[in-house]
Amino acid sequence: MKNSNLKIEIDKKSGFCFGVVYAIQKAEDELKKSSKLYCIGDIVHNSAEVERLEKKGLITINQKQFKKIKNSKVLIRAHGEPPETYKIALKNNIELIDASCPVVLKLQTLIKKGFHEEEKNNGQLVIFGKKGHAEVNGLLGQTKGKAIVISSKEDLKKINFRKPTSIFSQTTKSIKSYSDISKQIKNKLDFYKKKIKINNTICVQVSNRDKQIKEFAKKYDIIIFVSGKKSSNGKMLYNVCKNENKETYFISEIKEIKTIWFENKNRIGICGATSTPFWLMQKIVKEIKLKIF
Repeated sequence: MKNSNLKIEIDKKSGFCFGVVYAIQKAEDELKKSSKLYCIGDIVHNSAEVERLEKKGLITINQKQFKKIKNSKVLIRAHGEPPETYKIALKNNIELIDASCPVVLKLQTLIKKGFHEEEKNNGQLVIFGKKGHAEVNGLLGQTKGKAIVISSKEDLKKINFRKPTSIFSQTTKSIKSYSDISKQIKNKLDFYKKKIKINNTICVQVSNRDKQIKEFAKKYDIIIFVSGKKSSNGKMLYNVCKNENKETYFISEIKEIKTIWFENKNRIGICGATSTPFWLMQKIVKEIKLKIF
């Protein structure tokens, strides 16, 4: 039975950030010229978009496979890469299509400089981020692998609080979580009278999404949050929505939608991560309409 009061809206601020748009455009431009292009890791943490580009000829490889490739073209995605990747490319005659996000590249430069400064002062450099994440791997590479990576207060035991410290954040982390952990580190360093430098390195586009998506979640009876399961940004923004609206559901694919969610619901909000394609959210709106009607 048709619900005349039904309202479904996609959050206009959701969808790809600038860095992801740039990387995908670079890949599509290159695939128009050649039928094959390698990419180190998923070009974006969204399986639907990865599959779309793979049909055009994009081949996703890991670091181990990259080391064996020669005389080919390889895309560096928005997350960036460590210096080692560029050395391997030079050695193996690989043409790199560098689509590193400018925000990430700037952070890599800052971390490299900060690391050298801390080394001179017998200090240490801390990166707040997800260990093993592609962006964090690239950042860690700027410090010859010597930076301390932390993701929670449980990791604080890795830090020597008797040393001066510089702390940086992965660009897609939440402002609140970075602020909270920075305060904890500062308090411990203050006890030993050691200096701390807290660097504001969270992407503005990502950080603004936190507040904006919170307001969006308030307006609806139910929120369908669309994101790839590998997306750190997706997990963070989903939790923001869930905290604001308990009727928030995380999906990565259309088949995960359940009709029961929409019973007695008139206002439906669709939103997603900075790695979620807008076309996928549009397809989800159509599917919801089919299920409800």
